Amino acid sequence: MLKDFFGKRRKYATIPSEQSKIDVPEGLMQKCHGCNKIYYRKEMKKSLNVCPNCGYHHPMTAWERIDSLFDEGTFREWDKGLTSGNPLDFPGYKEKIAKDREKTTLNEGVVTGKGMIVNHPVAFAVMDSSFRMGSLGSAMGEKIARAIENAKEESIPFIIFTASGGARMQEGMLSLMQMAKTSIAIKRFSDAGGLMISVMTHPTTGGVSASFASIGDYNFAEPGALIGFAGRRIIEQTIREKLPDDFQTAEFQLKHGQLDKVIHRHEMKELLSKLVAMHRREVE
Repeated sequence: MLKDFFGKRRKYATIPSEQSKIDVPEGLMQKCHGCNKIYYRKEMKKSLNVCPNCGYHHPMTAWERIDSLFDEGTFREWDKGLTSGNPLDFPGYKEKIAKDREKTTLNEGVVTGKGMIVNHPVAFAVMDSSFRMGSLGSAMGEKIARAIENAKEESIPFIIFTASGGARMQEGMLSLMQMAKTSIAIKRFSDAGGLMISVMTHPTTGGVSASFASIGDYNFAEPGALIGFAGRRIIEQTIREKLPDDFQTAEFQLKHGQLDKVIHRHEMKELLSKLVAMHRREVE
C-alpha cells in the first residue's frame, strides 16, 4: 500500500526568483508570484491558495490550513492562551509580539489541537509564518510539546505543518532549548507506538528544520517549499562554490532522500486520511 503513495513523482511549480511588481487593487485581487497572473482573491482561496495556472503554492494561514483539512466542526484548539513573554527583556520585543497578535489574531505562531480528518481523530499543530515569521520561541515549543504529549495520552496520530524562519533570537538560548524539548517529546511518543507525520511548507528553515520538522515517521513537503538550515548565501561563501538553482527546494530534498514525498495541496487531505486509516488498522 505504501508503494502506491511513494511510487509516483510529479513535477510542480517551484519557487521562482523575484519578478517585476504589478499594482493590484488592495483586498480584491491577488497576483500569483509564480506566473504573475492576477486572480480574484476569492478564486485563489477557493483553490486553497494554489495558482490554477502554474501550480504555485501561496502561503496559508493556520486557520485556512485547519479549515482545508478537518471535518467541519470537529477541530478543538489546545492551549490557546499560551503566549510569549520577554525573558531576556529584549528591547521592543513585547511591542512586536503585540503587533503580530493584532495583525494575525493569533496569540502565538502555532495553533495546536485535535480534530477529525475523514472521521479519523488526530492531534495537530500548524505553524503560521505571518506571526514573527513562524520563529521558534518558548511558547511555540511548549505548545508543540504539549500537543505531542496529548497525542501520546490519547493514542492518536500527531500531524504537524511547519513554516518557520528559524529560532527566535529575542529569546536567545531559551529558544534553542525548544529544539531539544520537542525532539524528546517526539521520541517518547514514538517509543509508545505513536505515528507522527511532518509536512514542511514554505519556508521551513533554521532550528525548526534541524529538529522536529525532520524527524517524523513520514516527512512530506509542499511543492517548491524552501527547506534547509543555513541560507544559500552563507553556504556558498563557506564552501566557495555555486549551488544548484533548485538547492534547498522540496524537490531537491526529495531527490537526495531527505523527504518521502512532495504532495500537492489539493491531494493532502486524502493522503493524510489514508495514512492515518492504514496505521489505525495495523494497531487494531
